[in-house]
Amino acid sequence: MAIASIQQVFQTAGLADSNQFGEWRRRWRVATESGSEETLLEFFRRERGISEEQFKRRLAEAMGVPFLALADLEGSHEARLKLSTKVAFQYSVIPVAMQEGALLVALGDPFDGNVLSAVRYDAGCPIKIGLATSEDIEKALKKYYGVGAETLDEMEESASEEDGDIDLVLQSDREISESDQDASVIKFVNQIIWEAFRERATDIHFEPAEDELRIRYRIDGILHQTPMPPQLKKFQSAIISRIKVMSGMKIDEKRLPQDGRINVRIQGEEIDIRVSTVPTVWGESVSLRLLTRGKIFFELDKLGFSPHEEEQLREIILKPHGIVLVTGPTGSGKSTSLYAFLSTINSVEKRIITIEEPVEYELKGINQIAVRSDIGLTFAIGLRHILRQDPNVVMVGEIRDLETAEIAIRASLTGHLVFSTLHTNDAPSAFTRLIDMGIEPFLVASSVEAVMAQRLVRTICPHCKTEQEFKPEYLRKVGFPEEHIGKSPIFHGTGCEQCRGLGYQGRTGIHEILILNEPIRNLILSRSSASTIAHLAMDQGMKSLRYDGWRKVLKGETTIEEVIRVTQTEEHLGLLEEA
Repeated sequence: MAIASIQQVFQTAGLADSNQFGEWRRRWRVATESGSEETLLEFFRRERGISEEQFKRRLAEAMGVPFLALADLEGSHEARLKLSTKVAFQYSVIPVAMQEGALLVALGDPFDGNVLSAVRYDAGCPIKIGLATSEDIEKALKKYYGVGAETLDEMEESASEEDGDIDLVLQSDREISESDQDASVIKFVNQIIWEAFRERATDIHFEPAEDELRIRYRIDGILHQTPMPPQLKKFQSAIISRIKVMSGMKIDEKRLPQDGRINVRIQGEEIDIRVSTVPTVWGESVSLRLLTRGKIFFELDKLGFSPHEEEQLREIILKPHGIVLVTGPTGSGKSTSLYAFLSTINSVEKRIITIEEPVEYELKGINQIAVRSDIGLTFAIGLRHILRQDPNVVMVGEIRDLETAEIAIRASLTGHLVFSTLHTNDAPSAFTRLIDMGIEPFLVASSVEAVMAQRLVRTICPHCKTEQEFKPEYLRKVGFPEEHIGKSPIFHGTGCEQCRGLGYQGRTGIHEILILNEPIRNLILSRSSASTIAHLAMDQGMKSLRYDGWRKVLKGETTIEEVIRVTQTEEHLGLLEEA
């Protein structure tokens, strides 16, 4: 459409007279020459000072084309098959319906000849246009081409009993064919997510290298590489772009890290996928964290505690004030334990507020705050404001610095029960870590009520569980209880189809619970070492991580290798070869 006809449309729509049009067009050209990427339509609407919907409605009426409120329309499956995903996203165009052999599309700028030519060429048929707002088009793109609830419901109706659940995620809302590369990329990404769900993976990693795109799943805490065709590298850009589209990221931003989120439903399970990208030498590395809400049980009796440990914890978390710390490395289940504590004590009578980075699971009845360091909302600042909200219980995702530690201790001393985590190897080390941060020993001794260290060990696959023989010398070297050597059976998994040949299926926790009393408080006041505190605590009945691990080995839940792997350094792993 020529400039003269654009002017005529604006005059007919009452959006600009001839003088205004000429002045605005001149100013737009100056702005464009100065580097502005604003389109002529965007510039004119801003100058006119009206909403985009009003602006587009008046344009559509003047042009004699429909204004399409996409949120109220059910897009035609037949129409979407006419336009490739690539063109739809590149030009922000939504195929709406087939009308007498022509494809009706919704677009934002009817005066961009390149868009009209590309759409007409890609569709291979005549096109009719309708106008829609940019926001509606963006939402429709995510709805129809992303893995959204509407798309999943549409395919669920036509899915067969055996393959329906796979199709539920394998297809978007297009027919998948080998000749359609864009649809194949969608199918591939969905297949990866489906396989991760089926294999109980918690993370998916897309890792680019010089000559390959490696994809790995983290299953039960261990990374496993997924076999991929050698030509996968050539589709790296398309695959990563598809993930970024699904998670609402900027496709063209490849220099900076980005975070996004995808919400899908698979086999009736709600899956919350956290997506993170970082630029590397060979392209963007993408990590997906899969959080399956329906399979998480935030209950103490589901976390692997012995009856005595569970009883201890129930007494601790019902205290009116003080600090309860959970320690362990990343991925040891600390957040799950904290959620279990909160769920156990959650009631109408208690006001519970958390500050986390990020909020991994939403708990009903609990006020949860997400840390936003980019805008200045840190753990310390958030915690300071939480204390003005009249809480009974506060959960801080992690104590990382002196300021956060000081506020948490002050909160515990003024009548609040505080839960938090620390990165230490065992429970006694939590006290020395706090003192090293700069907290006075008397504050640590008077505020901390209990510390629980934990690890996650893989559990033996029940389908291939068999008894295993060990030499007594080896068992003594690794500290296995003498009274059980040669007397109690020890099991392992031989590997089967059910566990993908790994011998393990699922995980459980091993724990070390240190409850403070006067003798231990005196050691903290005198700045005693963690080992000194540990010896006294064990003399008074504390069971170490290794001991709890042996208990689960004797119960046939896990293996000696797993206990050694998570409770000691690699020096003991070499001993396995001697067994």
